Amino acid sequence: MPQRVYSCSAGDSQALKKLLEYDPYLDKSLNEEQLAKLKSDSDANTIFARQDYLLKDGISIGLDREKYYLYINANDEFLERGEKKLKEKVGSIARVEPELEAEIIAGIEGERSASERGIGSIFG
Repeated sequence: MPQRVYSCSAGDSQALKKLLEYDPYLDKSLNEEQLAKLKSDSDANTIFARQDYLLKDGISIGLDREKYYLYINANDEFLERGEKKLKEKVGSIARVEPELEAEIIAGIEGERSASERGIGSIFG
């Protein structure tokens, strides 16, 4: 699946976290009518909480301490809708340059691979 990396200012990180964590199907304040309407709305069904994503602060990955970096691994259709939604809800969000994106993706894949090897040695 395609992978993308975005950055946003630290000041927008709370709005971004809220957007990423929200799943309308788990929202107890929605009634049956609202849930039924939700099912037919593709924009409302752009739910980041159901995707493979990581949000890292810049300092933890050796980058700009004033930024947060969002890694998303999802299908093309979701990424197109998701990018639109991110730009609507988070003012400072922008896709990072291709070189930096490749570097961040490689770092995340390395972390995941090391983690899998560690778990494998425990249970292996």
